[in-house]
Amino acid sequence: SRLSIDFWQKVLKATSGHPYLVAIDSTGFSRINPSYYYLKRIDGKMPKVPVMLSAALDTAKKKFCAAKVRVIRCHDIKDVKLLLQRSKPKVLVADKAYDAEWLHAFCKGQGIRPYIPLRKWGKPKHRNMGLRMKSVKWFNIRSYHRRELIEAGFSSIKRKFGASVSSKKAKTIRTEIYGRLACHNIFSWLSRLLGQSQLTNNIYK
Repeated sequence: SRLSIDFWQKVLKATSGHPYLVAIDSTGFSRINPSYYYLKRIDGKMPKVPVMLSAALDTAKKKFCAAKVRVIRCHDIKDVKLLLQRSKPKVLVADKAYDAEWLHAFCKGQGIRPYIPLRKWGKPKHRNMGLRMKSVKWFNIRSYHRRELIEAGFSSIKRKFGASVSSKKAKTIRTEIYGRLACHNIFSWLSRLLGQSQLTNNIYK
């Protein structure tokens, strides 16, 4: 509980590197891991998901480069500005939940090219098309499909470490989830290192 959020952000940065294209999305974790007997007693209904994780994934290295954990559920787009400031990518891919005019304006000011599909066209103000509408002209569907990698990253986290948290307090919950993300980055680095080691290549020569 004494480890600060800045410490974990530095750990994620050190284990992920400098990303070029990042995918941003959010997922949820349950506070406890309910047993099948408990689920049977409540008619099979899953409990609510109060813990929310918003993260930015480097799609090239498949590592988490920035994250934000909230104990109270909120909208997905609330933490996107903070994630972009910490990851500093060149390209952003996200789903329709992140379609907002202010986000496109922020990306333009930071030199980031966003690939975000439109929720609806709406009505342009003063007969001028907004940034979100102009982004349709250079929308790259191939780059946008890289967004699926962050969903695979969330699935990998939950398969390895579980979809629930055991901690009770907000500080320890954040530490537990940040630790899982850091371990995911380290495991990914080790798997690539062992899979492409020079010793293995020399054996089969």
